[in-house]
Amino acid sequence: MVVTEELADELPAEAVEEAKARAATLLLAFRHGNQLAFDHELEVLFAERAEREVTTLLAWIAAEAVRKAYAPEVGDRVLRAMARRAPADTGAVAVDEESADAARLIEAVAAGEVAEVRGLVASTADTTFLLGGLLQGVAMMLPLLPEGELGEITAELRRRHGGTAHLPEARAGV
Repeated sequence: MVVTEELADELPAEAVEEAKARAATLLLAFRHGNQLAFDHELEVLFAERAEREVTTLLAWIAAEAVRKAYAPEVGDRVLRAMARRAPADTGAVAVDEESADAARLIEAVAAGEVAEVRGLVASTADTTFLLGGLLQGVAMMLPLLPEGELGEITAELRRRHGGTAHLPEARAGV
């Protein structure tokens, strides 16, 4: 175990871990084009005045990514090119609603085409819209389910994912 001395102006280790988690949440929202989650995380950071800590960690994460992906001289060129191309308004995350093909995803799932499903998810830059389209499709199908089926499906999902299962009374004895 390595023991380090905490400096007066240094963040405690717990605060660093918390800031890393916030930075990761912010990066995931940005990466997946989830403007609502991104804006929410920013609002929380601004309210708690944690901008400096998270900005420092984001810079550290980016520097580590560049260091691992590129040789030092190439990494600097990549960063300079990115700095030149930086958009004027950096408050918005990149979204790509057009690439989300939820209908194809539903058809591939129904046909049991695992490779097709994986390919669709991997090729969709913004999975937020793909998930939204999938949820919309499921919502449109719900009225077509026979009575009692929805309760069985949700009970099974709860069983599989660790929630408490509640079986509808009509099916409890079956």
